[in-house]
Amino acid sequence: MKEPLLTLGDLLRAYWAVPLCALAVSLLATPLCRRYALKKGYVDRPDEFLKPHKRPIPYLGGVAIFLGWAAGIGLALLLFRQEPDSPQSAPWMDPATMAGVLLAGLLIMVLGLCDDLRFLTPRMKLFGNIAVALVLVCFGIGNDIVHVFTAKIGVSLDGWLVLAYSVPMTVFIVVGACNATNLIDGVDGLCSGVLGIIAVGFLVLAAHMHLWGGWHPYDVHRVVLALAMLGAALGFLPFNRAPAKVFMGDAGSMLLGLNAAILLLLFAKQHQIRWVLGSIMVFGLPLADMSLTLARRWRNQRPLMVGDRSHFYDQLLDRGMPVRKVVAISYVLAAFYAAAGCCAAIWVRIRYAVPLCALVAVATVAAISAAKMVRLERPRSTPDPPAPDDAR
Repeated sequence: MKEPLLTLGDLLRAYWAVPLCALAVSLLATPLCRRYALKKGYVDRPDEFLKPHKRPIPYLGGVAIFLGWAAGIGLALLLFRQEPDSPQSAPWMDPATMAGVLLAGLLIMVLGLCDDLRFLTPRMKLFGNIAVALVLVCFGIGNDIVHVFTAKIGVSLDGWLVLAYSVPMTVFIVVGACNATNLIDGVDGLCSGVLGIIAVGFLVLAAHMHLWGGWHPYDVHRVVLALAMLGAALGFLPFNRAPAKVFMGDAGSMLLGLNAAILLLLFAKQHQIRWVLGSIMVFGLPLADMSLTLARRWRNQRPLMVGDRSHFYDQLLDRGMPVRKVVAISYVLAAFYAAAGCCAAIWVRIRYAVPLCALVAVATVAAISAAKMVRLERPRSTPDPPAPDDAR
């Protein structure tokens, strides 16, 4: 029979095996997936525009990330199953909810893998993301997110109206998060390192809610998903840092984005705007890069779904910065957004949290403008290749 968690030390002792399991499996599976990809010829070949790496790099790193992530969640299900004689205050996980999470993760990984192997069009991938979001809703994740806003203004919604408003919002969050992480995966070691930092930010929020917010299963789910995401990303990072030996591809980047989206939806289960704002701010760097990319493509009248070098890291590289420095700057920015999100949700009253998040957003726009990252481009002498974003 498990004892209630009372202190941070108790929480660490209860959950330490989850990230360790995810890390170990990801660390062991990555070289195996790399070897298999080389054997089968599943490689990302360089070109003169979107893929500046000097030699073909194997894919399937996303499969290793999925295996580590799923192993961490699976272990947690064993550790935190509800016993018939368990006290009401003992932490436990809902198997049905986590089954939905694992199914959605498997589907998004397979979807990304098909895109890596050139089996999908951008439209098919978008429809696949929407389908995964609907799977989550069927398992009770994101099915009532509208209550975050109605609770604040004192409006009561019931039945089908809750779903009518919540489903589009959930689809928007899942599609946005998956594509944001997909877009940021363009430099060796960038996506896995940044998402590892974001996972730490989510973990701080989840641990605070777990220690101070009671014993609801969602408390355990949030901590477990943050730890599984952290372990899986860090287990892959040694093989992906410059010069990369393997790429995660869309299979890995969209999986990490989905995990972030699920955490955003689970934080919303508190029906308090502060946790939603804080978790969105923690995920701020991928969102900022996606907004910059779309704004620059729109201003230069380029198709929004066609790949280019408009990401902030591409622009830093084009200005002569070495890869390692660009990655280091990205890590610092990710840590800044994560710290701002934790501060807004935990240590600042809601009346100040909203202005704080707005200030960070304004500062981001001002920095982008000062760096002239949304400027008009001169027409190229040759047209850009009509290829979708090919994230690593």
